[in-house]
Amino acid sequence: MCRMLRVHFSGFYAWLKEPLSHRAREDERQTELIRQAWADSGKVYGYRKLTDDLRDQGEHISENRVARLTSLAGIAAQIGYKRRPGRYDGKPASVAENKLEQQFSASQPDQVWVTDITYIKTHEGWLYLCVVIDLFSRRVVGWSAQSRMTTDLALQALLMAVWRRKPDGKVTVHSDQDSQFTSRDWQVFLQQHNLETSMSRRGNCHDNAVAESFFRLLKRERIRRRTYPTRDVARQDVFEYIELFYTSKHKHTNNGMLSTVDFETKQQKLKKAGV
Repeated sequence: MCRMLRVHFSGFYAWLKEPLSHRAREDERQTELIRQAWADSGKVYGYRKLTDDLRDQGEHISENRVARLTSLAGIAAQIGYKRRPGRYDGKPASVAENKLEQQFSASQPDQVWVTDITYIKTHEGWLYLCVVIDLFSRRVVGWSAQSRMTTDLALQALLMAVWRRKPDGKVTVHSDQDSQFTSRDWQVFLQQHNLETSMSRRGNCHDNAVAESFFRLLKRERIRRRTYPTRDVARQDVFEYIELFYTSKHKHTNNGMLSTVDFETKQQKLKKAGV
């Protein structure tokens, strides 16, 4: 065999003891991490979001490498059937222009909100979480967690934001193009509450990077450290993280290392002082 392969006996037996190269072992290890991150997302994340997840775990990995490993492992985002914008069964689907263009800043509170939905695994099944974040302070001003990913999930989060903030002027609400945000009920709610819509381009997660960043933080600091037997337990944990930790204690570099509440309080004082 060695003569046929033209390799030295010592090299052949060394290969038998350790047949996989360092690169191959690293591929195998990171593929398992990718597979786990994909499963944690409800099997909906593509290679870009999977890359972000692995980087949050401390992996030094490029998008191209993740794309190659996902392709080899047969891992693909399960996004389902996408309808084209238009009318179906008498219900119009609406897609709006991207008013943010990846400019994730606001000069005052309740000027721009961003919203998105993520998945949390429990032993009962998936819990779907929708959040509404104010770009001014990165504060979660509204959220909702339900067992089904419907328009009502998104509307309840937005209703909480409107009820809490009671904005004086028009607020731009930025989302992706998922059906929850293109439905007629969503559009009617926006019109009734002086809100205007903005949407990410199809399949571009970077267009809603602030919401994506919050979800990565939530999963890294809380969800991946827990095992949830029921949706109610997961919902309670999400409540504690958002309301008791993230809002009042988590320090944001975007806020000069102040929590969202402290940053808003400071800005209010500066405004009253005319600074």
